[in-house]
Amino acid sequence: MVQTRLMEIAVACAFALALLASRPTAAGGFSPAVGDICRAEARAAEKSLQLPKMILSAISLAESGRWHKTEKDSFPWPWTVTSGPKSYYFADKQSAVATVRRMQRDGIRNIDVGCMQINLHYHPEAFASLEDAFDPTANATYAADFLKRLFKDSRSWHRAIGRYHSSTPERAAGYRDKVNDLWREERIRAATLRREAVKTAYRERQAAQRVAREANDS
Repeated sequence: MVQTRLMEIAVACAFALALLASRPTAAGGFSPAVGDICRAEARAAEKSLQLPKMILSAISLAESGRWHKTEKDSFPWPWTVTSGPKSYYFADKQSAVATVRRMQRDGIRNIDVGCMQINLHYHPEAFASLEDAFDPTANATYAADFLKRLFKDSRSWHRAIGRYHSSTPERAAGYRDKVNDLWREERIRAATLRREAVKTAYRERQAAQRVAREANDS
């Protein structure tokens, strides 16, 4: 078991070094709008399965969050691939799928994919194909279902969050703290966006009424 795990780590490290040259988006910019796809799908899955608001969005940030230098903010990324300590953020779905296929051919089994970083080894039946695994809707939907099952087993959303990452208490606790911080930030962010939307709608109504009054006066 230990020998097998060490071999997987060695293969993953070798693969990571070989992959560095094919990471055009790692150091460059990216569109936050792509990251918002994960947020939107996480929110839809939360509503569909009646999860607490923003819980899945927070987990997606913990799992696949990608820092944007200009925006000074993190965005969950739909084409993220992680094996061991290394995470790769690809510019498109095709590149992510091709990379996972190469990893699997090289004997790497511990691979997390997509917005919610579903582990293909521990969840072999989660998706019909790798293409499905990187589909943000399918990825978020499976994550929502998995989280809800963890909640039913533990009777606690906080315990479910920890177990989403690991059943080892120490690892679960650290992850839970991280997600709880992000969850609080996501709720604040959502409330801020709602207030801004209300203010924008009010200003637009005021402008429309002003135009209408000016038209009547002319």
